[in-house]
Amino acid sequence: MAFATLRALNAEQRHTVLASFLGWTLDAFDFFLLVFVLDNVAKEFGTTTTAVSFGILLTLAARPLGALIFGRLADRFGRRPVLMVDVALFSVLELSCAFAPSLTVLLVLRFLFGIAMGGEWGIGAALAMESIPVRARGAVSGLLQSGYPFGYFLGALAYWLVTDVLGFSWRGMFVVGALPALLVLYLRLKVPESPAWTSGAAERHKQNVFEAMRGHWGLFVFMMVLMGAFNMFSHGSQDMYPTFLKAQLHMGPGTVTVLTMLLNVGAIVGGLAFGAWSEHIGRRRAIIAAALLAIPVVPLWMYGNRLAPWLGWSAPIGSLVLLGAGAFLIQVMVQGAWGIVPSHLNELAPAPVRGTLPGFAYQLGNLLAAATATVQSMLAVRLGGNYATVMAAWLVAVALLLAMLAWLGPEARGRHFGAGST
Repeated sequence: MAFATLRALNAEQRHTVLASFLGWTLDAFDFFLLVFVLDNVAKEFGTTTTAVSFGILLTLAARPLGALIFGRLADRFGRRPVLMVDVALFSVLELSCAFAPSLTVLLVLRFLFGIAMGGEWGIGAALAMESIPVRARGAVSGLLQSGYPFGYFLGALAYWLVTDVLGFSWRGMFVVGALPALLVLYLRLKVPESPAWTSGAAERHKQNVFEAMRGHWGLFVFMMVLMGAFNMFSHGSQDMYPTFLKAQLHMGPGTVTVLTMLLNVGAIVGGLAFGAWSEHIGRRRAIIAAALLAIPVVPLWMYGNRLAPWLGWSAPIGSLVLLGAGAFLIQVMVQGAWGIVPSHLNELAPAPVRGTLPGFAYQLGNLLAAATATVQSMLAVRLGGNYATVMAAWLVAVALLLAMLAWLGPEARGRHFGAGST
């Protein structure tokens, strides 16, 4: 169903969706490169993994600033040109990380990278959602959000190739991270401006952000809190996962890469499936279903290696099979819920601030969840390196919170996009 919907788009719409998908894919790719080399960076700079993981917190904390700056520019000057500038900027900053002489410099660069990263999602999602038919939003939403795990998948592949096959240090990972700059050429040559933005230009020049948001501040706070839960859901299941495999289960780069790839294949499947399903059952119901279905998968995801002997499966093959199944299924649910977010937030947002509000709320939610990796790392250290217990408890609690927030919140499935829409 999802692929049939996507095939029905015209050529310009497909180019727009592909560019938005690639933008989020490459943005996530650049973000996750640090996740794979936390311990390597710590070793070179003579510090702890927890100290280096502060770079993740800084990146997440900077993203709301980027969403506000680039979102307002996109609402004023258009989605397409601002997206091109944003992609070029985060690519240059990623490359700069390869030459960081100290941890302090690296952390500053990750903060600046976070500003650029914060602008991409909101602009790309608005550009895509405003350029497609209403009936296609669920499927395209799932595809767009699947760019994030696909970027994680590419990051895992890069980690294996750069460090295990080619034998380069962690700095080589950030050199590879400059490749997203090539997307600017595709945006320049193939992607048109959003028709909804073009049709509403006069309205935007009459309103500032405070006028456009009149009567919507409660919605903004709700969206921010909802996205805080969403980000604790995803980052709580992803950011420390390679560290859990390496530090607690003592796995090598090849095994870490395979399990991380399985994790991200599950995420892509989940995003596409739940995104398309939300077009039929509604955004809120699909989010609640995905969040609650994640809970029974948690034991397989974190304790698959311990379950194998109970099933009479020999180690290490049995353990890897169960851990792989858990990694796949947990992300079907986590990113299944996320697959609904682009359409859900854009449908809730007022037209004059659609470039700003979804991305800003999303990234403020990121700020609320910015300490996820650092807190998980600290708690695991206190428990003697037991990442499994910390991550399992975290995911169950956040899944329940997310389901409750989605149940309490509003929905605007099928809302018209264009001049005058509210």
